[in-house]
Amino acid sequence: MDATARPLRIPPEMGVYAEKQKVFELIQKMLERLLIDRPEDPIEYLIDHLKNNNDEVPRIILLGPLVSGKRTLAKMLCKQLNCMHLTLENLLSNDSSLLVDEAHRYKNKDQEIPSALWAKVIQERLSKVECIKKGWVIEAYPKTRHQALMLQMTGIIPEHVVILDAPDSVLLERNPGKRIDPTNGERYHTAFHWPTDPEVQQRLVVPEGATEEEAGKRLLDYHRNLPEILNTYSKIFKMINVDQPCIDAFAQVGCGQKLKEAVADKTKLGELIRPYIENEQQVPDSIVIKILTEHLSKLDSSTRGWVLHGFPRDVEQANMLNNLGFVPNRVFFLDIPDDIVFERLGLRMTDPVTGERYHGMYKPASSLKVQLRLKQNPKHSEKKLQLLLDIYHANVQDLENFYEGFIHINADQDPHTVFELIESYTIKPLPKPVLQTSY
Repeated sequence: MDATARPLRIPPEMGVYAEKQKVFELIQKMLERLLIDRPEDPIEYLIDHLKNNNDEVPRIILLGPLVSGKRTLAKMLCKQLNCMHLTLENLLSNDSSLLVDEAHRYKNKDQEIPSALWAKVIQERLSKVECIKKGWVIEAYPKTRHQALMLQMTGIIPEHVVILDAPDSVLLERNPGKRIDPTNGERYHTAFHWPTDPEVQQRLVVPEGATEEEAGKRLLDYHRNLPEILNTYSKIFKMINVDQPCIDAFAQVGCGQKLKEAVADKTKLGELIRPYIENEQQVPDSIVIKILTEHLSKLDSSTRGWVLHGFPRDVEQANMLNNLGFVPNRVFFLDIPDDIVFERLGLRMTDPVTGERYHGMYKPASSLKVQLRLKQNPKHSEKKLQLLLDIYHANVQDLENFYEGFIHINADQDPHTVFELIESYTIKPLPKPVLQTSY
């Protein structure tokens, strides 16, 4: 090599193109797959990889202790992402293969299925077309660090690991309500997920291992193994608090959250927003719209859609969104009496020592010592709540006039019922516009 030769310079517009077309991410993912799978013919492998066009499909592991809602949230996640839901049960029941048959032989002898065999069974399923094209969510596996390492050794690398978290006291309180349908293995709960079909109700049974003593042992095992699992997935795991309604645990896009993210990311707009956030002042509409435009213009928002809650608050903001081309195809107004708002938020308190949330009516403090140190969020004082309600009531009629075909939802009921109502309107096809014909 000629040491005197001038170094190769890449024009800056090439870098702009590469970033815009996600060339760097594509190369990184292709190299990852090459190093993991180590095919005999790398070129042919890369060609097949590009033809599959599946770099953007979800690859998620969902973990959590008993009665944390793993099954419910996994189903919701798969429905939203249109991907495959994999559980230890359906991995052994949907298809038959030499690996699955081998796993059944262990199971029939009441022996534990080896981690290496589980990894091969999962890898076999993930190699099927539907998992390659749609992506996947693996529920409740791995349970130990060894199992996680076996998955990695077979090339099963998730993009995200979601860890559901709740206090043990809450989980043990939920545990007695677990039920299972012996005909199909479907899980239910007497308080949170009860079937409407009377026949299904009649055949439900209490699952094995549902006693308080057995639940306590399972929680101890979970907590003993969790730190090493978190260490294995240290760069990609995210904790989700599930000591709240399921609909709240299930993530949605919120305007206020996007503003806080901009501050945390220390972007120019974030630095502009910071003083408003820190002083609890309303961020000017012009800045809010810039933040939203940045996020709603991204590819995932354009292809998957978006949900805004709490915005727009008035007709001026609604007009700004419309003028920029961000026109919602459904608008929901959640209706609730003012006194219920005060009841839900005004009685909510937080323990500054543990961070635990309590509620004067629904979840009182466990002891007088805890009760005396509880603090209320300053935003939930009666005066501030009344101000927010007054602003909402002053603008709601104008927003109803602005958005045609809006939908009112009674929010003074069980969160799951509210969610199902919204979901029913969301999946229902939009009415076709009536064509005007002139003669």
